[in-house]
Formats: sequence, C-alpha cells, structure tokens
Amino acid sequence: MLKIVKTSIAIATASLINANYAHADVNDALQNICTIVKADDKGELRKKMRRVQSDFRLKLKDYYTGVSCGGNSLIRTAMLNDSVETGTLMVKKMPRGDLTSPEEDGETILDWASDNGFGASPIVDALIDRI
Repeated sequence: MLKIVKTSIAIATASLINANYAHADVNDALQNICTIVKADDKGELRKKMRRVQSDFRLKLKDYYTGVSCGGNSLIRTAMLNDSVETGTLMVKKMPRGDLTSPEEDGETILDWASDNGFGASPIVDALIDRI
C-alpha cells in the first residue's frame, strides 16, 4: 500500500515539473509575429493565433495592444508593408470597438491611415466595412 502511495506522489510530482516546462511565456510565443505580418503570411498568422489561443487562452484582442512592430501596431505594420492578407485577417478578428478606439499615439487606425496616405489600401476598405 505504501509503495502505491509513493509511486502516485512521484508520478504527480514528475507531471507537475514537466507541465512547467511545457508552457512557455506568451512573449516567446508571439516573438516572430511582426515578421509574419510583414511577410504577409496569412496561414502562418492563423497558426500563430490558434497556438496562442490554445496555449494561453488569449485572442487577438487580448494581446494586440501589447505587440509593437517598430513602434507601430500590427494592423499599421500590415499597411506599411502592403500585407493585405494578414491585415484584413486581423481586421476581421478584432472587435469593432477596438478598431475604432485610439491607439497609443491617440489616433485611431482609420485616422492614422488617412493621415499617412493609406486611405486607398484594401486593409482600410476592410476596416471601413467592419466598422
């Protein structure tokens, strides 16, 4: 009986130790998201978003404001790099309220796009349709 209890405790301890190594930090998981957006790799972006959602229970809206690509948000980075596929995917996945709220610099995505000459971008068209 004592041997069964010791074995059970050993197995439980080993599984807890392995569980800590299995879950990496969310920052590590999002490390190359800027590169994915710049490369306009829609499939890889979907995989990254699914992986973050399954591992950390976070949706795009939860980590969007925390990710900066050279000082720009993900959607702005997509516009700057003409990454239409990834930009429109992110617009579709973000809540409407978050798309119309000001970002860190106080401008909304739509205002920033018109001020910087991206008013004719297909990403802006998707943004207007979504809002």
